[in-house]
Amino acid sequence: MACTGCATVEAGQAMPPPWRNPQVVTSATSGLLLAIGFFGGKLGLALLPETGLYLLAVVIGGWYFGREAITTLVAEREIGIELLMSTAAVVAGLMGQWAEAAMLVFLYSISEAAEGYTEERSRNAIRALMDLAPKTALVVRDGKEMRIPVEQLEVGDHFIVYPGEALATDGEIIEGRSSLNQAPVTGESVPVEKVVGDTVFAATLNGEGALTVRVTRTTADNTLARIIQLVEEAQASKGRSQRFIERFGRRYSPAVLGVGILLALVPALMGFDWQEWLTRATVFLVAAAPCALVISIPITLVAAIGTAGRNGILIKGGVHLENLARVRVVALDKTGTLTVGQPRITDIVPLNGHRGSQVLATAAALEARSQHPLARAILARAAEQDIEFVPAEDFQSLTGAGATGLVKGEQFFIGSPVLFAEKQVELADAESRIEALQMAGNTVVIIGTGQEALGLIAIADPLRPEAADAVADLKQAGIHKVIMLTGDNSRTAHAIAAQAGIDEVFAELKPEDKTRKVEELDRQYGRVAMVGDGVNDAPALAAAHVGIAMGAAGTDVALETADVALMADDLSRLPYLIRFSRRNWRVIRQNLALSVAVIGSLVIGAVAGVFSLPVAVLAHEVSEFVVIGSGLRMLRS
Repeated sequence: MACTGCATVEAGQAMPPPWRNPQVVTSATSGLLLAIGFFGGKLGLALLPETGLYLLAVVIGGWYFGREAITTLVAEREIGIELLMSTAAVVAGLMGQWAEAAMLVFLYSISEAAEGYTEERSRNAIRALMDLAPKTALVVRDGKEMRIPVEQLEVGDHFIVYPGEALATDGEIIEGRSSLNQAPVTGESVPVEKVVGDTVFAATLNGEGALTVRVTRTTADNTLARIIQLVEEAQASKGRSQRFIERFGRRYSPAVLGVGILLALVPALMGFDWQEWLTRATVFLVAAAPCALVISIPITLVAAIGTAGRNGILIKGGVHLENLARVRVVALDKTGTLTVGQPRITDIVPLNGHRGSQVLATAAALEARSQHPLARAILARAAEQDIEFVPAEDFQSLTGAGATGLVKGEQFFIGSPVLFAEKQVELADAESRIEALQMAGNTVVIIGTGQEALGLIAIADPLRPEAADAVADLKQAGIHKVIMLTGDNSRTAHAIAAQAGIDEVFAELKPEDKTRKVEELDRQYGRVAMVGDGVNDAPALAAAHVGIAMGAAGTDVALETADVALMADDLSRLPYLIRFSRRNWRVIRQNLALSVAVIGSLVIGAVAGVFSLPVAVLAHEVSEFVVIGSGLRMLRS
């Protein structure tokens, strides 16, 4: 059922009031004419003008759906619900029941208008995010500050954001620090601290500090614009159940019309009262029209996808929302998904009488020019503790083992325990500590000369603070198994899994191994959702029943590869997503059950002659309003 007369709304425009919607206006006019005719007749109005008012109500109220019925029949050669209702109204009028015909047209047209307006309102809720971004930006060009429309911002421009202002577009902070409320983009409720070098997004609200931001995306393709585009595309897509209902409707409506014709003709040919059975056939057409059934799914999906989008979760289509409700297993990547994705020093253990600061300074000197993630962790800790060091001279990388260089004229080594074992450096007192650190999931590096060890540094990619609670919540939400798939070594993987409460671990997997494992898990346990970063895990995300990308804000690849994208780097959104999808499926099932029950009852009553046309019309349209209201429950988070 299309909203033929509904006004369309462009991104950034306000939703027009109902009285400016053509379909609402014609329906309301029809209702007014119906009321004047009805009360006029009660007050002594002559039959001819009374009938004229009813006829006018039928023509005006039925203008949009009657025209759609003819277009669908002629252009697409399909019999739709609109043709059933139009036929019922015409037959009722020809039988002299113009009041009943006018009531049918008014109630059906107002329900059509309400459906279209409600659906547009649901879509507009996500488009309204565009209004959160400012219309102008204070840009710095040629050393001068000037305020320009945000559409004129170009990549590379610098713009200033004062406290309390929203950011005009995506960019990178080049000066200042502040906390930003990123809720419109990521759904995070707590402001996030941002410093020089951090990425920021359009429409996020600046807190206490002034910022200078370099533009990295124009307003046309920034993160906010892509969120709105993806959500609108998702709302336009259809789930499996919706496609089934539409296929069913294309066969069901012609069948109803055929049965209605037979119901009118066969009893009359057999000698029964033809007027009685023509009335029953007319009531049957109204009673059997599957309006509530057809709208029960799309109105719910549109509301649900829009609500998820406002909460920082992009669902690429109704089919993925339906698939999520059937997921029994969640497979999680480790690095960057269960862990923060940034190795950090967990322990510094001085040996042989040396100080911890000396161990860290020597390690930083050796790693000063390295780009290895472990090196960055060492340099970050040295910066935090204000450790002064001079980069090592004559630096050499020892492939697969570590590195060496001259620090203050003395040769030092940094590397794995294997490197120092090969150099026969005595580690007897430290071996138990090394083993304990490794069992806890740390990578241990040793710093020393060729004769003795200065100390140990333990480095790990720590578990996300919310990971353990998120895994527990997933199981409470109805997930049967939570499984880790990682390319990391088995010892580290099992240590992280134990901390997070993971059920099973599969380690040392290549990307193709992860894909194969997802398929095996699907056969063994049931439908699998794969959660990863959307880049390295792309094949596994594609193989899963539902692929979910973490921390997708600003990441093109993550937005493209996954079926669902969590814009924030927050695992706690996963249990919410699972519960949300299952609630959506419950609402759809309730709507379907209600629709079938109403149609079945009305059909039986129509054929038995129990229901009159006004009763059937009223019950039919009330059920449609109930289904719309039920579907809109998904607007709640």
